[in-house]
Amino acid sequence: MESNDTKKKSFSELIKGETPVLVDFYADWCAPCKMMPPILKQLKSEMGDRLNIIKIDTERNPDVAIRYQVRGIPNLILFRKGEVLWQQAGVVQMPQLKQLIEQKLEQS
Repeated sequence: MESNDTKKKSFSELIKGETPVLVDFYADWCAPCKMMPPILKQLKSEMGDRLNIIKIDTERNPDVAIRYQVRGIPNLILFRKGEVLWQQAGVVQMPQLKQLIEQKLEQS
């Protein structure tokens, strides 16, 4: 079993990479959160290796959720090289999500 330090380090390493990372903060009991996996799967199939997508359970990782001020879920945060490029709570539909991400990546 991994310690919290190992999980934190691997999360930190992931978000600091050259490849942008979209983090989906969720909880198993959250009904709107259950709408995100098919949207994220479609996004990944369209963006491929240009974007990494990871899911963080806020119940199991409250320290990460607190650090990034996740107050509502689902909550999406786009990171590149450790910096937050964009953050939004709530379900975001695929076309809008892809457009937002591409726009933020062009600006950064």
